[in-house]
Amino acid sequence: MSAIPFNIAASDGAARTGDLVFPRGAIRTPAFMPVGTAATVKALYADQVRATGADIVLGNVYHLMLRPGAERVARLGGLHTFMGWPRPILTDSGGFQVMSLSALRKLDRDGVTFRSHIDGSTHRLTPERSVEIQRLLGADVTMQLDECVRLPASREEIERAMLLSVDWAERSKAAFGAPQGRALFGIVQGGDVADLRKVSACKLVDIGFDGYAVGGLAVGEPQETMLAMLDETVPALPWDRPRYLMGVGSPDDILKSVARGIDMFDCVMPTRAGRHGQAFTRFGKINLKNARHADDPRPLDEASDCPALRDYSRAYLHHLVKAGEILGMMLLSWANIAYYQHLMYGARAAIAAGSFADYAASAQEGWARGDI
Repeated sequence: MSAIPFNIAASDGAARTGDLVFPRGAIRTPAFMPVGTAATVKALYADQVRATGADIVLGNVYHLMLRPGAERVARLGGLHTFMGWPRPILTDSGGFQVMSLSALRKLDRDGVTFRSHIDGSTHRLTPERSVEIQRLLGADVTMQLDECVRLPASREEIERAMLLSVDWAERSKAAFGAPQGRALFGIVQGGDVADLRKVSACKLVDIGFDGYAVGGLAVGEPQETMLAMLDETVPALPWDRPRYLMGVGSPDDILKSVARGIDMFDCVMPTRAGRHGQAFTRFGKINLKNARHADDPRPLDEASDCPALRDYSRAYLHHLVKAGEILGMMLLSWANIAYYQHLMYGARAAIAAGSFADYAASAQEGWARGDI
């Protein structure tokens, strides 16, 4: 039994809604976690993020171990105090960034040695060190270190990385111990090979974790492949533990994954799009760079309770984007995080009402309009 309660209040098909309860607060599921990679959700204040309805944010071991350093954050009171976020934080183990950002890396059975993308300094990350860093940061949800393989890849390469990740999962659990009020999630790997996904899931369940993540997707493969892997993986995971799809994604990806039983999501998409002049709304994605918005006095969504969506005209936002003003990036990032949280609020309500399929179909009608 996990020390972290996960209460499933209602289900609608495979979709379910509930909450994951930590001493710092409950995470209402399905949940979208804004990405605060380097101890900040880019272009937003922590209280703005909370006001959108977010219950949890994500930080990253790779970036924080390099700058400012986990030991320094611990001396300063931990990540919650450091970034002014009193609610739960999930920390990604750093494995994906080591594989994707490091200029030089050498992988072996014990861990990975890599060169910093910041200053070229050499570092060593093992399952035990990753867990230690996350403890120093004060993470509420710790992720095991894993190896994420770029797709496409051969079956042999995918299987090798999956089995190594399972070995690292066992070591991560041993290093984590049994702290009160904190959770450890295992990460299912297996690329785009269905039977390897099932093997990975079953091995992780045998080890036993507080929650289970599905990793190694949303890395450029078609949506159909991602959904097919979920169809194979989710049934092998325990019903009574949370399921987290890492790095996903678009609103369409999220709702199709909720329909398959996923509870938690994270993605840089809403803030990255905001910094590049794009807004996510219930009417579709709006490209504020387009000249058609230059004389439009309407807000992005007059019915929203988020000031960024409700109180600023499209003409003004277009002006800020074209002028390269920082405020434009801030407002659109705020608007996008608010929209994602509204999407999840609606999903939770629809599951509780038994109308999730209708809710998802209605949302998709808006997105079908494409960029406007």
